[in-house]
Amino acid sequence: MICIQLRNTNPFFCLAAEEYLLKSFSEDIFMLWQSENTVVVGKHQNALGEINYPFVRGNEITVARRISGGGTVFHDAGNVNFSFIKNVSSPAEISFRMFTKPVVEALSKLGVLATTSGRNDLLIEGLKISGNAEHVYKNRVLHHGTLLFDSDLENLGQAIKVVPGKYEGKAVQSNRSKVANISPFLPKAMKIDEFVDFLIRVQIQKEGNSMYELTQADIEIVSNLAQEKFVTWDWSYGYSPKYTFNNKVEIDGKILNVFLEVKKGIIRDANLEGNYFVEPFTTELSALLVDKRHFYEDIQTVLKTDNEALIYAFF
Repeated sequence: MICIQLRNTNPFFCLAAEEYLLKSFSEDIFMLWQSENTVVVGKHQNALGEINYPFVRGNEITVARRISGGGTVFHDAGNVNFSFIKNVSSPAEISFRMFTKPVVEALSKLGVLATTSGRNDLLIEGLKISGNAEHVYKNRVLHHGTLLFDSDLENLGQAIKVVPGKYEGKAVQSNRSKVANISPFLPKAMKIDEFVDFLIRVQIQKEGNSMYELTQADIEIVSNLAQEKFVTWDWSYGYSPKYTFNNKVEIDGKILNVFLEVKKGIIRDANLEGNYFVEPFTTELSALLVDKRHFYEDIQTVLKTDNEALIYAFF
């Protein structure tokens, strides 16, 4: 197995690196990486339906989509992401426990008792410290997970705090769990850099394992993949399954009802009701929203306003 520690903290680059290593390498791989503040949604999720959009946008938190299924996770400088890529002869070989076991064993060496849950999470004293997901490509499987070491749990909670019922569709929805950081459970204090070094060292010490540094050619391929796919609105938001959006708000004492039908991130039908706008302007705005992206800037352009309360009524 080759072991990789990515130094690039751009989430799009890191997610692209996983896909590249999965599809272009033949070796088994263990990789650690970290990224700046990012909400990462599963492949089959509705990105807008999984995030607190005003908070995420207002705090410049990146929204990214990964190639694996599962629920939404939050990354920041206090979180460590691990990835296992392994060759398998048949899907029957694949199990979450196969990949979480090495992590549980590593944590036990630090005096931390972690257990698995029925939802493929890792827990400490019943609190979630790791969310995991998988993606299979031919005879190779990518298993990756988070390790909340010293994350800003308030930011995490706010970023993925959603109002139920606004978004309806067949997208996979996240199961919200109570979370915790690993660091308070350590018998001996440890910095996150030391934690990362420890996790790499545990793997390197295993027979047959060795370190691998991405070559310049690797980096160029990954960077191109990140730009062509992972950075794009079409992937992060447009890949969301079709959905309907329904919201009722009161702004300046007036009522606005917003109903949208959205497919591939594009508004296919819109209906505005209430007394916030007056006819025929309400009907005109409804028509103008059709074929626009369900995205802040597009809504802002149609409404021709900087009133955030009004714009966020559409999210």
